[in-house]
Amino acid sequence: MSVTQLSERNRSNLPFQEERADLAAAFRWTARLNMHEAVANHFSLAVNEKGTQLLINPNQMHFSRIRASDLLLIDADDPETMNRPDAPDPTAWGLHGAIHRNCPHARCVMHVHSVHATVLASLADSRLPPIDQNSAMFFDRVVVDEHYGGLAFEEEGERCSRLFADPKVKVMVMGNHGVLVIGDTVGDTFDRLYYFERACETYIKALWTGRPLRILSDAVAETVASQMDDYPVNSAGRHLQELRLILDGEGSNYNA
Repeated sequence: MSVTQLSERNRSNLPFQEERADLAAAFRWTARLNMHEAVANHFSLAVNEKGTQLLINPNQMHFSRIRASDLLLIDADDPETMNRPDAPDPTAWGLHGAIHRNCPHARCVMHVHSVHATVLASLADSRLPPIDQNSAMFFDRVVVDEHYGGLAFEEEGERCSRLFADPKVKVMVMGNHGVLVIGDTVGDTFDRLYYFERACETYIKALWTGRPLRILSDAVAETVASQMDDYPVNSAGRHLQELRLILDGEGSNYNA
């Protein structure tokens, strides 16, 4: 059997192959958009009904190199996880483990320090006003964490997880830190992460002009957000599918 055939056989034997491929593609594209943080930051995806068994990136591996087969399969309810030889980063365990334990509706969790969302998180007022269609998508669906307490080890992770008690809230602006986004699938979550960063970029650049902002009314902003919630086409899923097709066309090994 050739090395290629052996690799294909090993890959097909991995559990949750499609979920792994989706997550690996999201890592690759996040790096391409320069929304990564070197070998820090983490994405995770629940793969059991309870939501505690999850795929997560390996410790200290750059987003641009992560393959489907590299992803760790861990259980947020297993206290021995950090004793494994391939244990995840302790802040990944602290933050993502807590969210998957305490928020079963958070099937996928993505945390980054992307530039514009982190600029927003650094402002005294870290709210995102609805000044365009992208920012209106997030109206009343964002929580601002104003009590940053240091690196997201277990105690800090538990505290952050409690801010997602309302299933309507899908984005956390982590004051003095970054942004954390949750969703139902990898595609849903990555799409939300992408558009939140775009909305933050527009807002921050609008502030640069020093001119008054044209802010939508609460009623119009809620209309836009509700319309996006109920959009009849799975554009988020299609977004990720298109990214995978681009990576496939380039010969990327993300799915290896």
